[in-house]
Amino acid sequence: MKSLSFKYTLSFLLCLLMPQLLLAQLLVAGQVIDAKSQLPLNGVTITANTGEQSISNAAGEFSMQVAEAASAITVVHLGYTSSSVVLRAGNRTNLRILLQPSAASLQEVVVTGYESNRPLLETAGAISILSDEEIRRFDERSLVRAVNTVPGVRMDERAPASYRISIRGSTLRSPYGVRNVKMYFNGIPLTEANGTTALNLLDASNIGNIEILKGPTASIYGAGTGGTILLEPKRANVGEQQVQVGATAGSYGFRRYTATASSGTEKSNVLVQYSRQQYDGYREQSAVDRQVLLISPEFYISDKQTIAANIIYTDLYYELPGGLTQEQFEENPRQARGGMFGSVRQNASMNQDGLNIGLKHEYKFSDDWSNTTSLYTISRAIDHPFNTDYERNTNQEVGGRTSFMHRSHIGSLPTTYTFGGEYQRGFQASRTYDNNQGRPDSLRTDDEVTAKTGFVFGQAELELPQEFILTLAMSLNDTRYEFTRLKQVTGQGAYEYNRNFEAVFSPRVALLKKLTDKVSAYASVSSGFSPPTEEEILTSNGVLNEVLEAEKGTNYEVGVRGYALNNRLSFDVVGFYFRLSETIVSRQDISSVAVFRNVGSTSQKGVETAVSYNFLRNPVGQLRELKLWGSYTYNYFRFKEYQRDGEDFSGNRLTGIAPHTATAGLDLATQLGLYLNVTVNYVDEIPLTDENTVFADEYLVLGARAGFRRTLGRHWGLEVFAGADNLTDQKYSLGNDVNAFGNRFFQPAPNRNYYGGLTLQYRL
Repeated sequence: MKSLSFKYTLSFLLCLLMPQLLLAQLLVAGQVIDAKSQLPLNGVTITANTGEQSISNAAGEFSMQVAEAASAITVVHLGYTSSSVVLRAGNRTNLRILLQPSAASLQEVVVTGYESNRPLLETAGAISILSDEEIRRFDERSLVRAVNTVPGVRMDERAPASYRISIRGSTLRSPYGVRNVKMYFNGIPLTEANGTTALNLLDASNIGNIEILKGPTASIYGAGTGGTILLEPKRANVGEQQVQVGATAGSYGFRRYTATASSGTEKSNVLVQYSRQQYDGYREQSAVDRQVLLISPEFYISDKQTIAANIIYTDLYYELPGGLTQEQFEENPRQARGGMFGSVRQNASMNQDGLNIGLKHEYKFSDDWSNTTSLYTISRAIDHPFNTDYERNTNQEVGGRTSFMHRSHIGSLPTTYTFGGEYQRGFQASRTYDNNQGRPDSLRTDDEVTAKTGFVFGQAELELPQEFILTLAMSLNDTRYEFTRLKQVTGQGAYEYNRNFEAVFSPRVALLKKLTDKVSAYASVSSGFSPPTEEEILTSNGVLNEVLEAEKGTNYEVGVRGYALNNRLSFDVVGFYFRLSETIVSRQDISSVAVFRNVGSTSQKGVETAVSYNFLRNPVGQLRELKLWGSYTYNYFRFKEYQRDGEDFSGNRLTGIAPHTATAGLDLATQLGLYLNVTVNYVDEIPLTDENTVFADEYLVLGARAGFRRTLGRHWGLEVFAGADNLTDQKYSLGNDVNAFGNRFFQPAPNRNYYGGLTLQYRL
């Protein structure tokens, strides 16, 4: 009887355990790494979709047993953008997961801008970072709204796809286009040898991260007086292969379509993206049609060697409605410039094709030596009927950059050396014609322009006792233009003109002190040198400005940044004083052509602040995130010495600069996938003339975006969203024409408008 009882008991236990025995267990293991610094992350939470959890150790490594039904894991860490990784047969025990830092956590954000890859808390300079999450808070029709959340930076949109960027007042000399700001995409120069950047050849969806270095602090990128912006493409995590399509529609005929394929493996990371954006326009003559194809692969040849490439092809057409007077602006902001040279009559527009090809090679010779070298070429063709003329240009450019890094010691002090150089050569064939109602008529000028620019740089960072970090940097810059006038119908005939801006030595000294492991303070002194662009010397009316000199300036800066209250609060405050001599300003002549001249000097003082507070950040709670953030900029910018035609403007406010700007936002996200982003932007009144007699009114604009983002099953992901801009229905100008002839200062922005769309994702 005992034997029979034992058999029954054993059978009963086996029946109870059978479901558990049949449920096979699988091992999931890997390493979690900071995507920027490539350093392991400790304390990361890894959760399988079947409920099992693990925490990474100091080496970033984790392992756990999961149910056989597990198809994906979610990786979450404070200060980083969460990631989802699909589990596949043969790819479960050697996972390499890259997490992108969130700009809200200063102790973990790694800055690449000075090439030493230090945390932001150890970086002695005014720098702001926009993460992928912050860029996608808006509708992606442009980067304008995202960039305008950054203190000290303003981005204007004079017409759809016509952009300007001002860093601490640098648009004083920019009636149109991006100039006096150096830009790179994936570490490869985007700014051309002639000093301009065709930012509108990129789509906002191409960009996954932005670093903005303010003022002449980035000696390793030359010593321009405006600043440097580094753009990075969005990369897939290791183990992610996915295809994504999206569509957005909105007010005034806004349509947007995107298709993206991305793949991240141990040996490569490939991004292929196509986007098309169309817009009928809020104003007359303000339509847009832009197509962008981006191919951006990276190949990890070995632990020592990486090869990356960018291929960007753009077909861009946009119309130019032109500026309005105050009376026209008040009467009907949707109208275009009228009259004999009206925008509709003259078909004022830009038709541009561009091809940008870049190749980057990174090689690690040893633990102490490494090199990054990039080569690129740019081809652009421009067909541009303007209100008063018609331009046809072709641009060809080649260039390269190399940078060496060496880690060593001076005595017992750890030291990082960075040194290298950059060279660019561009050639432009430029013809201008009379504009006969949108058609080229009689030839005015036929020019060939060669632009050559380059610099060498060096930087040393010394880790001193008591947690001080000393930075010593310099650059030696040289720019040369060669103009050949093949034909000119009126006046002077063919001639050649060469302009060489002598090499200028631009040093930088910075000292940082880590006050605690959560707070640091720094001070820096740097000088800048910014020669005129080709467009400032050879204006669109064909006149050569032979007397224009380069700007030179010195920047003094102190700042403090850190975090508190259990890492919930982050703050970044900087004060600066920038003295600029030979300041370049612009005015419009009677034909609405921008002309440039040097004035004596300017004095630019300011304070920039950014603060963020996470009320709640709980990756496993019903309410996952509740964050309030804001930025504020105070500018006290004055002409120090400025006389023109017998008038003295010394002491006047700098044209085109608002003394106060502020932005605030609220972000909310739930476990169900619902989210809400609210943004409010305030801009103070702006002087529009050097005389300070005309001002653009202050304005307050409110925008919001709400959506639902969810994973559906093992392979599918869905996002549905809707949003509104200018909910306050403000009548304002997002980009003003300063010193405009005929008082045509205003470029009206749309009134209250709406958009909505969806994104569908398939993970392979």
